[in-house]
Amino acid sequence: MPLYFALVLVAGIGSGYLITKKSVQPIMLNSNFHAINGGKMTQLINFIEKQYVDTINPKLLEEKAITSLLKNLDPHSDYIPARDFEMVNEPLEGNFDGIGVEFNIIKDTVRVINPIVGGPSEKLGIKAGDKIIKVNGKNITGKDITSKIVFEKLRGKSGSKVSVSILRNSVKKPIEFTITRGKIPLYSIDISYIIKPGIGYIKISKFASTTYDEYLDAFNTLSAKGMKKLILDLRGNGGGFLRTAYELADEFLINGLQIVYTEGKAHPKKLYSATTRGGFENNELVVLIDENSASASEIVAGALQDNDRATIIGRRSFGKGLVQDQIDLPDGSGIRLTVARYYTPTGRCIQKPYDHGNEAYYSEEYDRYDNGELYNFDSIKVDKTKQYKTPAGKIVYGGGGIVPDVFVPADSSKYGYLVNRLFYAGHVNSFAFEFADKKRDWFLKQFPNSNDFNTKFNVDESVLKEFMNYVQMKKDNGDIKTNLNYLKGLDNLLKALIGRNLFDKDSYYPILNYNDNCVIKALEVLSKEKK
Repeated sequence: MPLYFALVLVAGIGSGYLITKKSVQPIMLNSNFHAINGGKMTQLINFIEKQYVDTINPKLLEEKAITSLLKNLDPHSDYIPARDFEMVNEPLEGNFDGIGVEFNIIKDTVRVINPIVGGPSEKLGIKAGDKIIKVNGKNITGKDITSKIVFEKLRGKSGSKVSVSILRNSVKKPIEFTITRGKIPLYSIDISYIIKPGIGYIKISKFASTTYDEYLDAFNTLSAKGMKKLILDLRGNGGGFLRTAYELADEFLINGLQIVYTEGKAHPKKLYSATTRGGFENNELVVLIDENSASASEIVAGALQDNDRATIIGRRSFGKGLVQDQIDLPDGSGIRLTVARYYTPTGRCIQKPYDHGNEAYYSEEYDRYDNGELYNFDSIKVDKTKQYKTPAGKIVYGGGGIVPDVFVPADSSKYGYLVNRLFYAGHVNSFAFEFADKKRDWFLKQFPNSNDFNTKFNVDESVLKEFMNYVQMKKDNGDIKTNLNYLKGLDNLLKALIGRNLFDKDSYYPILNYNDNCVIKALEVLSKEKK
Protein backbone atom coordinates (compact mmCIF):
# COMPACT_ATOMS: atom_id res chain seq x y z
CA MET A 1 0.00 0.00 0.00
CA PRO A 2 1.49 3.39 -0.95
CA LEU A 3 2.33 5.90 1.78
CA TYR A 4 1.47 9.59 1.50
CA PHE A 5 3.76 12.25 2.90
CA ALA A 6 3.51 16.01 3.24
CA LEU A 7 6.06 17.91 1.20
CA VAL A 8 7.40 21.43 1.60
CA LEU A 9 10.13 23.11 -0.41
CA VAL A 10 13.03 24.11 1.81
CA ALA A 11 16.56 25.44 1.74
CA GLY A 12 18.69 26.97 4.46
CA ILE A 13 21.75 27.06 6.69
CA GLY A 14 21.71 25.31 10.03
CA SER A 15 18.20 25.79 11.38
CA GLY A 16 17.24 28.15 8.54
CA TYR A 17 14.89 27.27 5.71
CA LEU A 18 13.57 28.42 2.33
CA ILE A 19 10.04 27.06 2.16
CA THR A 20 7.05 27.47 -0.18
CA LYS A 21 4.37 25.71 1.84
CA LYS A 22 1.29 27.20 0.23
CA SER A 23 2.17 26.22 -3.34
CA VAL A 24 3.29 22.63 -2.76
CA GLN A 25 0.89 19.68 -2.75
CA PRO A 26 1.32 16.37 -0.90
CA ILE A 27 3.09 13.75 -3.03
CA MET A 28 3.18 9.96 -3.20
CA LEU A 29 6.64 8.51 -2.65
CA ASN A 30 7.51 5.85 -5.18
CA SER A 31 9.44 2.61 -4.75
CA ASN A 32 12.78 4.40 -5.08
CA PHE A 33 12.31 5.51 -1.48
CA HIS A 34 11.74 1.90 -0.33
CA ALA A 35 15.39 1.36 0.63
CA ILE A 36 14.89 3.52 3.72
CA ASN A 37 11.65 1.78 4.64
CA GLY A 38 12.82 -1.76 3.87
CA GLY A 39 15.26 -3.66 1.66
CA LYS A 40 18.98 -3.86 2.45
CA MET A 41 18.94 -1.30 5.25
CA THR A 42 16.16 -3.03 7.18
CA GLN A 43 17.77 -6.45 6.66
CA LEU A 44 21.15 -5.19 7.81
CA ILE A 45 19.77 -3.52 10.94
CA ASN A 46 17.78 -6.68 11.79
CA PHE A 47 20.92 -8.77 11.35
CA ILE A 48 22.98 -6.42 13.55
CA GLU A 49 20.28 -6.38 16.22
CA LYS A 50 20.28 -10.18 16.42
CA GLN A 51 23.97 -10.97 15.95
CA TYR A 52 25.97 -8.00 17.25
CA VAL A 53 28.09 -8.67 20.36
CA ASP A 54 26.30 -6.01 22.41
CA THR A 55 22.68 -4.90 22.66
CA ILE A 56 21.88 -2.07 20.28
CA ASN A 57 18.97 0.29 19.75
CA PRO A 58 17.80 -0.52 16.19
CA LYS A 59 15.80 2.72 15.79
CA LEU A 60 18.78 4.84 16.81
CA LEU A 61 21.05 2.91 14.47
CA GLU A 62 18.59 3.40 11.62
CA GLU A 63 18.49 7.15 12.28
CA LYS A 64 22.29 7.34 12.23
CA ALA A 65 22.40 5.42 8.95
CA ILE A 66 19.84 7.73 7.30
CA THR A 67 21.67 10.82 8.60
CA SER A 68 24.99 9.55 7.25
CA LEU A 69 23.42 8.68 3.89
CA LEU A 70 21.95 12.15 3.44
CA LYS A 71 25.04 13.99 4.67
CA ASN A 72 27.07 12.21 1.98
CA LEU A 73 24.95 13.93 -0.64
CA ASP A 74 25.47 17.57 0.36
CA PRO A 75 25.70 19.71 3.52
CA HIS A 76 21.99 20.59 3.60
CA SER A 77 20.23 17.27 3.02
CA ASP A 78 19.38 16.05 6.49
CA TYR A 79 17.27 13.80 8.70
CA ILE A 80 15.13 15.20 11.54
CA PRO A 81 14.25 12.70 14.31
CA ALA A 82 10.66 12.76 15.54
CA ARG A 83 11.82 14.00 18.96
CA ASP A 84 13.33 17.11 17.35
CA PHE A 85 10.82 17.71 14.56
CA GLU A 86 8.59 20.21 16.35
CA MET A 87 11.51 22.13 17.82
CA VAL A 88 13.28 22.37 14.44
CA ASN A 89 10.21 23.62 12.54
CA GLU A 90 8.73 25.74 15.33
CA PRO A 91 10.80 28.93 14.88
CA LEU A 92 9.46 29.52 11.38
CA GLU A 93 5.84 28.78 12.22
CA GLY A 94 5.69 31.98 14.24
CA ASN A 95 4.60 30.57 17.62
CA PHE A 96 5.10 27.88 20.22
CA ASP A 97 3.20 26.54 23.23
CA GLY A 98 4.39 27.75 26.62
CA ILE A 99 4.02 30.23 29.48
CA GLY A 100 5.60 33.18 27.66
CA VAL A 101 8.72 34.37 29.46
CA GLU A 102 12.27 35.20 28.45
CA PHE A 103 14.54 33.79 31.12
CA ASN A 104 18.18 33.40 32.05
CA ILE A 105 19.93 31.26 34.65
CA ILE A 106 21.84 33.53 37.01
CA LYS A 107 23.51 32.26 40.18
CA ASP A 108 21.88 28.82 39.70
CA THR A 109 18.44 30.45 39.67
CA VAL A 110 15.93 30.93 36.83
CA ARG A 111 15.37 34.66 36.47
CA VAL A 112 12.66 36.20 34.30
CA ILE A 113 14.25 38.66 31.88
CA ASN A 114 10.93 39.75 30.43
CA PRO A 115 7.42 38.32 30.23
CA ILE A 116 6.24 38.25 26.61
CA VAL A 117 3.64 40.95 26.03
CA GLY A 118 0.17 39.45 25.80
CA GLY A 119 1.38 36.03 26.95
CA PRO A 120 -0.07 34.00 29.86
CA SER A 121 2.65 35.04 32.33
CA GLU A 122 2.32 38.75 31.67
CA LYS A 123 -1.46 38.56 32.01
CA LEU A 124 -1.07 36.97 35.47
CA GLY A 125 1.35 39.64 36.65
CA ILE A 126 4.72 37.86 36.41
CA LYS A 127 7.40 40.54 36.15
CA ALA A 128 10.96 41.01 34.95
CA GLY A 129 13.35 40.09 37.75
CA ASP A 130 11.11 37.39 39.27
CA LYS A 131 12.90 34.20 40.35
CA ILE A 132 11.24 30.91 39.42
CA ILE A 133 12.14 28.52 42.26
CA LYS A 134 9.59 25.72 41.82
CA VAL A 135 7.62 24.15 38.98
CA ASN A 136 4.69 21.91 39.94
CA GLY A 137 6.01 21.82 43.50
CA LYS A 138 9.51 20.64 42.56
CA ASN A 139 12.64 22.75 43.06
CA ILE A 140 14.16 24.20 39.92
CA THR A 141 17.31 25.77 41.37
CA GLY A 142 20.90 24.64 41.81
CA LYS A 143 24.07 24.11 39.81
CA ASP A 144 22.58 21.25 37.79
CA ILE A 145 19.76 23.33 36.35
CA THR A 146 20.03 23.92 32.58
CA SER A 147 18.01 25.78 29.98
CA LYS A 148 16.92 22.46 28.50
CA ILE A 149 15.47 21.34 31.85
CA VAL A 150 13.64 24.66 32.25
CA PHE A 151 12.16 24.37 28.74
CA GLU A 152 10.98 20.83 29.40
CA LYS A 153 9.23 21.84 32.61
CA LEU A 154 7.65 25.11 31.48
CA ARG A 155 6.63 24.28 27.94
CA GLY A 156 3.61 22.15 27.13
CA LYS A 157 0.50 22.01 25.01
CA SER A 158 -1.66 25.10 24.79
CA GLY A 159 -4.46 24.90 27.38
CA SER A 160 -2.51 22.76 29.84
CA LYS A 161 -1.66 24.17 33.26
CA VAL A 162 1.58 24.50 35.20
CA SER A 163 2.16 25.78 38.74
CA VAL A 164 5.18 27.96 39.51
CA SER A 165 6.53 29.44 42.73
CA ILE A 166 8.15 32.84 42.35
CA LEU A 167 10.35 34.97 44.60
CA ARG A 168 10.09 38.71 44.12
CA ASN A 169 12.40 41.29 45.63
CA SER A 170 9.63 43.33 47.20
CA VAL A 171 7.73 40.34 48.63
CA LYS A 172 8.90 38.24 51.59
CA LYS A 173 7.11 34.98 50.77
CA PRO A 174 6.97 33.05 47.48
CA ILE A 175 4.07 33.92 45.18
CA GLU A 176 2.17 31.00 43.71
CA PHE A 177 0.89 31.13 40.13
CA THR A 178 -1.08 28.60 38.13
CA ILE A 179 -0.43 29.40 34.48
CA THR A 180 -2.50 28.15 31.59
CA ARG A 181 -0.10 27.65 28.72
CA GLY A 182 -0.94 29.33 25.44
CA LYS A 183 0.31 30.10 21.96
CA ILE A 184 3.35 32.32 22.34
CA PRO A 185 4.32 34.45 19.31
CA LEU A 186 7.83 34.16 17.93
CA TYR A 187 8.70 37.43 16.24
CA SER A 188 11.14 37.54 13.36
CA ILE A 189 11.58 41.32 13.31
CA ASP A 190 13.94 42.14 16.15
CA ILE A 191 13.46 45.89 16.02
CA SER A 192 12.07 48.64 13.81
CA TYR A 193 12.50 52.34 14.57
CA ILE A 194 13.40 55.73 13.13
CA ILE A 195 17.17 55.72 13.49
CA LYS A 196 17.57 59.26 12.11
CA PRO A 197 14.99 61.75 10.85
CA GLY A 198 13.56 60.33 7.64
CA ILE A 199 15.53 57.07 7.88
CA GLY A 200 13.99 53.83 9.16
CA TYR A 201 15.78 50.74 10.41
CA ILE A 202 14.31 47.21 10.35
CA LYS A 203 16.24 44.18 11.55
CA ILE A 204 14.92 40.75 10.47
CA SER A 205 16.30 37.64 12.20
CA LYS A 206 14.60 35.00 10.01
CA PHE A 207 12.02 34.63 7.25
CA ALA A 208 9.13 32.98 9.09
CA SER A 209 5.49 32.55 8.16
CA THR A 210 4.64 35.78 10.02
CA THR A 211 7.55 37.91 8.77
CA TYR A 212 5.82 39.58 5.86
CA ASP A 213 2.87 40.72 8.01
CA GLU A 214 5.34 41.88 10.68
CA TYR A 215 7.20 43.85 8.03
CA LEU A 216 4.04 45.54 6.78
CA ASP A 217 3.13 46.58 10.33
CA ALA A 218 6.63 47.95 10.91
CA PHE A 219 6.69 49.68 7.52
CA ASN A 220 3.34 51.38 8.07
CA THR A 221 4.36 52.55 11.54
CA LEU A 222 7.68 53.97 10.31
CA SER A 223 6.04 55.59 7.28
CA ALA A 224 3.61 57.36 9.60
CA LYS A 225 6.66 58.69 11.45
CA GLY A 226 8.14 60.16 8.29
CA MET A 227 10.35 57.37 6.93
CA LYS A 228 11.63 58.14 3.41
CA LYS A 229 14.70 55.87 3.34
CA LEU A 230 15.30 52.43 4.85
CA ILE A 231 18.09 50.30 6.31
CA LEU A 232 17.13 46.62 6.06
CA ASP A 233 19.42 44.61 8.37
CA LEU A 234 19.75 40.93 7.35
CA ARG A 235 23.00 40.24 9.20
CA GLY A 236 22.98 36.91 10.98
CA ASN A 237 19.73 35.94 9.23
CA GLY A 238 20.15 32.27 8.28
CA GLY A 239 17.11 31.89 6.05
CA GLY A 240 13.41 31.15 6.00
CA PHE A 241 10.38 30.65 3.78
CA LEU A 242 10.87 31.24 0.06
CA ARG A 243 7.43 32.81 -0.19
CA THR A 244 8.35 35.30 2.54
CA ALA A 245 11.63 36.20 0.82
CA TYR A 246 9.75 36.70 -2.45
CA GLU A 247 7.01 38.80 -0.82
CA LEU A 248 9.55 41.01 0.94
CA ALA A 249 11.65 41.56 -2.19
CA ASP A 250 8.45 42.39 -4.08
CA GLU A 251 7.92 45.35 -1.75
CA PHE A 252 11.06 47.00 -3.19
CA LEU A 253 10.88 46.06 -6.89
CA ILE A 254 8.61 47.40 -9.63
CA ASN A 255 6.15 45.18 -11.46
CA GLY A 256 7.72 42.57 -13.76
CA LEU A 257 11.29 42.56 -12.42
CA GLN A 258 12.63 39.09 -11.71
CA ILE A 259 13.28 38.17 -8.09
CA VAL A 260 14.53 34.55 -8.19
CA TYR A 261 14.03 31.26 -9.99
CA THR A 262 14.51 27.64 -8.91
CA GLU A 263 15.44 24.66 -11.07
CA GLY A 264 16.42 21.01 -10.56
CA LYS A 265 16.52 17.70 -12.41
CA ALA A 266 13.00 16.74 -11.33
CA HIS A 267 11.79 20.31 -10.74
CA PRO A 268 11.22 22.46 -13.88
CA LYS A 269 12.31 26.07 -13.78
CA LYS A 270 9.97 28.19 -11.66
CA LEU A 271 10.22 31.94 -11.92
CA TYR A 272 9.23 34.47 -9.23
CA SER A 273 8.73 38.07 -10.43
CA ALA A 274 7.68 41.30 -8.77
CA THR A 275 4.03 42.39 -8.85
CA THR A 276 2.29 45.75 -8.55
CA ARG A 277 1.86 45.60 -4.79
CA GLY A 278 5.20 47.05 -3.62
CA GLY A 279 5.08 49.86 -1.08
CA PHE A 280 8.71 51.05 -1.20
CA GLU A 281 9.69 50.67 -4.85
CA ASN A 282 11.38 54.01 -5.52
CA ASN A 283 12.79 55.11 -2.17
CA GLU A 284 16.46 54.76 -1.22
CA LEU A 285 17.31 51.43 0.35
CA VAL A 286 20.36 49.85 2.00
CA VAL A 287 20.66 46.16 2.88
CA LEU A 288 23.15 44.96 5.51
CA ILE A 289 24.62 41.45 5.18
CA ASP A 290 27.46 39.45 6.69
CA GLU A 291 29.00 35.98 6.59
CA ASN A 292 25.99 34.57 8.49
CA SER A 293 23.37 35.93 6.09
CA ALA A 294 22.17 32.91 4.14
CA SER A 295 19.49 31.36 1.96
CA ALA A 296 16.36 33.57 1.98
CA SER A 297 18.51 36.54 3.05
CA GLU A 298 20.68 36.00 0.00
CA ILE A 299 17.63 35.77 -2.26
CA VAL A 300 16.48 39.22 -1.11
CA ALA A 301 19.97 40.75 -1.24
CA GLY A 302 20.70 39.13 -4.62
CA ALA A 303 17.42 40.27 -6.16
CA LEU A 304 17.96 43.86 -5.04
CA GLN A 305 21.62 43.88 -6.10
CA ASP A 306 21.00 42.29 -9.50
CA ASN A 307 18.24 44.79 -10.24
CA ASP A 308 20.46 47.72 -9.17
CA ARG A 309 17.78 48.56 -6.61
CA ALA A 310 19.69 48.79 -3.31
CA THR A 311 23.17 49.33 -1.93
CA ILE A 312 24.41 46.12 -0.27
CA ILE A 313 26.70 46.89 2.68
CA GLY A 314 28.76 44.61 4.92
CA ARG A 315 30.70 41.42 4.21
CA ARG A 316 30.29 38.50 1.80
CA SER A 317 27.27 36.37 2.65
CA PHE A 318 27.34 32.65 3.47
CA GLY A 319 26.72 31.21 0.00
CA LYS A 320 23.65 28.96 0.31
CA GLY A 321 21.94 28.31 -2.99
CA LEU A 322 20.50 24.80 -2.60
CA VAL A 323 16.80 24.01 -2.26
CA GLN A 324 15.37 21.11 -0.24
CA ASP A 325 12.08 19.24 -0.13
CA GLN A 326 10.98 18.36 3.39
CA ILE A 327 9.25 14.98 3.63
CA ASP A 328 7.23 14.27 6.78
CA LEU A 329 7.47 10.58 7.67
CA PRO A 330 4.73 8.51 9.40
CA ASP A 331 6.64 8.20 12.70
CA GLY A 332 6.84 11.99 13.10
CA SER A 333 10.38 12.32 11.75
CA GLY A 334 11.32 14.10 8.55
CA ILE A 335 13.84 14.25 5.73
CA ARG A 336 15.17 17.24 3.85
CA LEU A 337 16.54 16.35 0.44
CA THR A 338 18.22 18.81 -1.93
CA VAL A 339 16.20 18.84 -5.16
CA ALA A 340 17.06 22.14 -6.84
CA ARG A 341 19.17 25.27 -6.88
CA TYR A 342 17.96 28.85 -6.86
CA TYR A 343 19.28 31.60 -9.11
CA THR A 344 19.33 35.39 -8.79
CA PRO A 345 17.95 37.61 -11.60
CA THR A 346 21.28 37.75 -13.50
CA GLY A 347 21.30 33.94 -13.57
CA ARG A 348 23.92 33.31 -10.90
CA CYS A 349 23.76 30.54 -8.30
CA ILE A 350 25.53 31.78 -5.21
CA GLN A 351 26.04 28.30 -3.67
CA LYS A 352 29.62 27.94 -2.47
CA PRO A 353 31.53 24.69 -3.23
CA TYR A 354 31.02 21.67 -0.98
CA ASP A 355 33.11 19.07 -2.80
CA HIS A 356 35.66 18.86 0.03
CA GLY A 357 33.16 17.55 2.57
CA ASN A 358 30.81 19.00 5.13
CA GLU A 359 33.46 19.83 7.71
CA ALA A 360 35.40 21.96 5.23
CA TYR A 361 32.12 23.51 4.04
CA TYR A 362 31.08 24.74 7.46
CA SER A 363 34.60 25.76 8.51
CA GLU A 364 34.90 27.99 5.44
CA GLU A 365 33.91 30.94 7.62
CA TYR A 366 37.03 30.38 9.71
CA ASP A 367 39.04 30.23 6.50
CA ARG A 368 37.72 33.68 5.65
CA TYR A 369 39.09 34.89 8.99
CA ASP A 370 42.48 33.24 8.41
CA ASN A 371 42.67 34.62 4.88
CA GLY A 372 41.95 38.13 6.10
CA GLU A 373 38.68 38.43 4.17
CA LEU A 374 36.72 39.68 7.18
CA TYR A 375 39.05 42.69 7.40
CA ASN A 376 40.17 43.34 3.82
CA PHE A 377 37.99 43.59 0.72
CA ASP A 378 40.88 42.61 -1.57
CA SER A 379 41.12 39.25 0.23
CA ILE A 380 37.64 38.17 -0.88
CA LYS A 381 37.94 35.13 -3.15
CA VAL A 382 35.55 35.26 -6.10
CA ASP A 383 35.17 32.82 -8.99
CA LYS A 384 35.90 35.01 -12.00
CA THR A 385 34.60 32.28 -14.32
CA LYS A 386 31.13 32.96 -12.89
CA GLN A 387 30.90 36.65 -13.72
CA TYR A 388 27.60 38.39 -14.44
CA LYS A 389 26.44 41.94 -15.21
CA THR A 390 23.50 43.84 -13.80
CA PRO A 391 21.39 46.09 -16.08
CA ALA A 392 23.50 49.06 -14.97
CA GLY A 393 26.73 47.24 -15.87
CA LYS A 394 27.86 46.32 -12.36
CA ILE A 395 29.90 43.09 -12.16
CA VAL A 396 28.58 40.44 -9.76
CA TYR A 397 29.78 36.90 -9.10
CA GLY A 398 28.23 33.48 -8.56
CA GLY A 399 29.60 30.48 -6.72
CA GLY A 400 30.18 31.92 -3.27
CA GLY A 401 27.61 34.19 -1.70
CA ILE A 402 26.73 37.84 -2.27
CA VAL A 403 29.70 40.23 -2.39
CA PRO A 404 28.58 43.61 -0.96
CA ASP A 405 28.71 46.83 -2.95
CA VAL A 406 30.25 48.58 0.04
CA PHE A 407 32.60 46.50 2.20
CA VAL A 408 32.70 47.10 5.96
CA PRO A 409 35.32 45.05 7.82
CA ALA A 410 34.64 43.23 11.06
CA ASP A 411 35.44 45.59 13.92
CA SER A 412 38.09 43.81 15.97
CA SER A 413 38.85 46.95 17.97
CA LYS A 414 35.32 47.69 19.22
CA TYR A 415 35.89 45.82 22.48
CA GLY A 416 39.10 45.31 24.42
CA TYR A 417 40.33 41.73 24.83
CA LEU A 418 39.34 41.81 28.48
CA VAL A 419 35.76 42.81 27.63
CA ASN A 420 35.46 39.85 25.25
CA ARG A 421 36.88 37.53 27.89
CA LEU A 422 34.48 38.72 30.58
CA PHE A 423 31.52 38.65 28.19
CA TYR A 424 32.05 35.03 27.17
CA ALA A 425 32.53 34.10 30.82
CA GLY A 426 28.99 35.42 31.41
CA HIS A 427 30.01 38.16 33.82
CA VAL A 428 28.84 41.10 31.70
CA ASN A 429 25.35 39.67 31.21
CA SER A 430 24.90 38.64 34.83
CA PHE A 431 26.12 41.99 36.18
CA ALA A 432 23.84 43.95 33.83
CA PHE A 433 20.83 41.93 34.93
CA GLU A 434 21.54 42.25 38.65
CA PHE A 435 22.40 45.95 38.35
CA ALA A 436 19.14 46.67 36.48
CA ASP A 437 17.10 44.44 38.78
CA LYS A 438 18.19 45.96 42.08
CA LYS A 439 17.67 49.49 40.73
CA ARG A 440 14.62 48.74 38.59
CA ASP A 441 12.26 51.08 40.45
CA TRP A 442 14.79 53.92 40.30
CA PHE A 443 15.46 53.38 36.60
CA LEU A 444 11.78 53.31 35.66
CA LYS A 445 11.15 56.46 37.68
CA GLN A 446 14.07 58.33 36.11
CA PHE A 447 13.54 56.95 32.59
CA PRO A 448 9.84 56.14 32.00
CA ASN A 449 10.43 54.87 28.46
CA SER A 450 13.15 53.43 26.27
CA ASN A 451 13.82 56.70 24.44
CA ASP A 452 14.55 58.50 27.73
CA PHE A 453 16.88 55.70 28.80
CA ASN A 454 18.64 55.49 25.42
CA THR A 455 19.35 59.21 25.22
CA LYS A 456 19.88 60.19 28.86
CA PHE A 457 21.45 57.30 30.77
CA ASN A 458 25.20 56.76 30.59
CA VAL A 459 27.42 54.09 32.11
CA ASP A 460 29.90 56.26 33.96
CA GLU A 461 33.11 55.42 35.81
CA SER A 462 31.26 54.55 39.02
CA VAL A 463 29.26 51.84 37.22
CA LEU A 464 32.43 50.47 35.61
CA LYS A 465 34.16 50.30 38.98
CA GLU A 466 31.14 48.53 40.46
CA PHE A 467 31.39 46.04 37.60
CA MET A 468 35.08 45.38 38.26
CA ASN A 469 34.37 44.86 41.97
CA TYR A 470 31.67 42.40 40.95
CA VAL A 471 34.09 40.51 38.72
CA GLN A 472 36.82 40.42 41.37
CA MET A 473 34.46 38.51 43.66
CA LYS A 474 33.96 35.74 41.08
CA LYS A 475 35.90 32.53 41.59
CA ASP A 476 36.46 32.07 37.86
CA ASN A 477 37.76 35.57 37.13
CA GLY A 478 41.31 34.37 36.51
CA ASP A 479 42.68 36.78 39.14
CA ILE A 480 41.97 39.76 36.92
CA LYS A 481 44.05 42.75 37.88
CA THR A 482 43.49 45.65 35.58
CA ASN A 483 42.12 49.16 35.32
CA LEU A 484 39.43 50.91 33.36
CA ASN A 485 41.78 51.55 30.43
CA TYR A 486 41.42 47.90 29.38
CA LEU A 487 37.63 48.03 29.18
CA LYS A 488 37.15 49.63 25.77
CA GLY A 489 33.56 49.36 24.57
CA LEU A 490 32.26 48.02 27.89
CA ASP A 491 30.26 51.16 28.68
CA ASN A 492 28.06 50.90 25.57
CA LEU A 493 27.72 47.11 25.92
CA LEU A 494 26.64 47.39 29.55
CA LYS A 495 24.21 50.17 28.70
CA ALA A 496 22.64 47.99 25.98
CA LEU A 497 22.32 44.99 28.31
CA ILE A 498 20.93 47.06 31.18
CA GLY A 499 18.49 48.61 28.71
CA ARG A 500 17.44 45.16 27.49
CA ASN A 501 16.55 44.14 31.03
CA LEU A 502 14.45 47.26 31.42
CA PHE A 503 12.96 47.92 27.97
CA ASP A 504 13.84 44.79 25.97
CA LYS A 505 14.68 45.27 22.27
CA ASP A 506 13.63 48.94 22.23
CA SER A 507 16.80 49.81 24.08
CA TYR A 508 19.10 46.91 23.24
CA TYR A 509 19.43 47.29 19.47
CA PRO A 510 19.34 51.10 19.19
CA ILE A 511 22.14 51.37 21.77
CA LEU A 512 24.29 48.74 20.05
CA ASN A 513 23.73 50.54 16.75
CA TYR A 514 25.32 53.70 18.15
CA ASN A 515 28.80 52.35 17.39
CA ASP A 516 28.01 49.69 14.79
CA ASN A 517 30.24 50.38 11.78
CA CYS A 518 27.83 48.84 9.25
CA VAL A 519 24.96 50.98 10.51
CA ILE A 520 27.19 54.07 10.54
CA LYS A 521 28.21 53.38 6.92
CA ALA A 522 24.55 52.83 5.92
CA LEU A 523 23.58 56.19 7.41
CA GLU A 524 26.47 57.80 5.59
CA VAL A 525 25.35 56.32 2.25
CA LEU A 526 21.73 57.31 2.75
CA SER A 527 22.65 60.81 3.89
CA LYS A 528 24.51 61.63 0.67
CA GLU A 529 22.77 63.72 -1.91
CA LYS A 530 21.42 61.48 -4.67
CA LYS A 531 23.11 62.20 -8.00
